[in-house]
Amino acid sequence: MSGYKEMSKEQLLHEKDMLEQKFKEVQDRNLKLDMSRGKPSAAQLNLSNGMMDVLNSKSDMVCESGVDCRNYGVMDGIPEARKLLADMSEVPEKNILIYGNSSLNVMFDTVARAMVMGVCGHTPWSKLDKPVKFLCPVPGYDRHFGITEFFGIEMINVPLLPTGPDMDMVEKLVSEDPYIKGIWCVPKYSNPSGVSYSDDTVLRFAHLQPAAPDFRIYWDNAYSIHHLYDDDQDVILELLSECEKAGNPDLVYKFISTSKVSFPGSGIAAMAASEANLADARRFMNYQTIGHDKLNQLRHVRFFKDMDGMREHMKKHAAILRPKFEAVLGVLDRELGGLEIGSWSRPKGGYFISFDALPGCAKAIVAKAKEAGVIMTKAGATYPYGKDPQDSNIRIAPSFPTPEDLAAAAEVFVLSVKLVSIDKILEER
Repeated sequence: MSGYKEMSKEQLLHEKDMLEQKFKEVQDRNLKLDMSRGKPSAAQLNLSNGMMDVLNSKSDMVCESGVDCRNYGVMDGIPEARKLLADMSEVPEKNILIYGNSSLNVMFDTVARAMVMGVCGHTPWSKLDKPVKFLCPVPGYDRHFGITEFFGIEMINVPLLPTGPDMDMVEKLVSEDPYIKGIWCVPKYSNPSGVSYSDDTVLRFAHLQPAAPDFRIYWDNAYSIHHLYDDDQDVILELLSECEKAGNPDLVYKFISTSKVSFPGSGIAAMAASEANLADARRFMNYQTIGHDKLNQLRHVRFFKDMDGMREHMKKHAAILRPKFEAVLGVLDRELGGLEIGSWSRPKGGYFISFDALPGCAKAIVAKAKEAGVIMTKAGATYPYGKDPQDSNIRIAPSFPTPEDLAAAAEVFVLSVKLVSIDKILEER
């Protein structure tokens, strides 16, 4: 198949006529499909239904330390939950602090604490003479950017390479500017690109020499065990231990949760960090709660039992997700391969496929898909302030739709890409 840019004007107009007829036929089906967020499907949620049965009115609700999980207390989390989340985070139990149901909430609280109280005794960010700044690898996670935008933190784009953030740029910026206080990272199966950070990238993070003593790496390990393939998984170095080896034990906050392992909104979230960072977090937490939901912690432990149980559970998730990813990638390869109007990632895990259209086309493609009843993630969402400088990146979320709906949505998407791209090429001639 020849690329669209190689076609004559007459060929492109003929192609457009045929595509518009197909698009009209799709519109007549009155589809109402949503691919805007990376939500687990009902089939995935059903995998954890047994968790609702492990506790009942006759259950022993005492954790292994002898605490009644129905009552107040145990700020750090019950021991067996700390062990499970520590294993999930690949850190010792002493470095784990259990929170509530959402790692996003923990990240918000961590930034809020820095704004109000400062980090480990340093000046609160809200009392500095200039606004603080965060580095934001792009394309990235829109909700990360939403947190920093909410607090008025200036965001600086850093290109995300196949090996992780551009570390030459990261090292230069953090070493020169004391107002740069953090960097957002999704180190494994990044949202949306699926990139996993190389060993060299992780080691360079561990050895950073920031100008700000209260600089922290906000390491969101959201997809640490979310593999699509049992025999082909990405493996990354564990950053907290590497920071300790490098003499920078306080440099990182690691965030993790079971939100896409068990039930989103009803999981367990945790932060892994140095003992100094955890002590700092506890001082804030003492004013927020008298203890998080220990019954939920107990449910998770009794359902999964241990990390091996959690890994087996994730294989069931993969069995549902893998055909969906392969179906979308198959449509992209078949319908767009060779046309030179887009490129896309091939993740080994996580929840997204990242699509890069011709510059200036992403917003129009998303709008075109909406005309046929398919809601995509808003174009620009993968960049701070919703502003993609190239207007090219689109996040595809295959997880939630049924296989039948996914096939229809993929058809709409490729038709939209083709039609918008033809208009763009004709406009530039």
